[in-house]
Amino acid sequence: MEVHLNPEQASKLAQEAITRYLEEEARFLEAVKLGESQLERGEYLTHEEVGSRIERLRKS
Repeated sequence: MEVHLNPEQASKLAQEAITRYLEEEARFLEAVKLGESQLERGEYLTHEEVGSRIERLRKS
């Protein structure tokens, strides 16, 4: 399938894609910062704890 865009349409499409990318990147970086701060406070589960929780969920 071929799509033909005029320069104005192409520019608008590119701008929308860039805007969405930057918004998603900002959300991702915020989530990383949140995770890092939780880790610093000791708010995390070990690999074994995660495995135990998954196993309990599978049994219920």
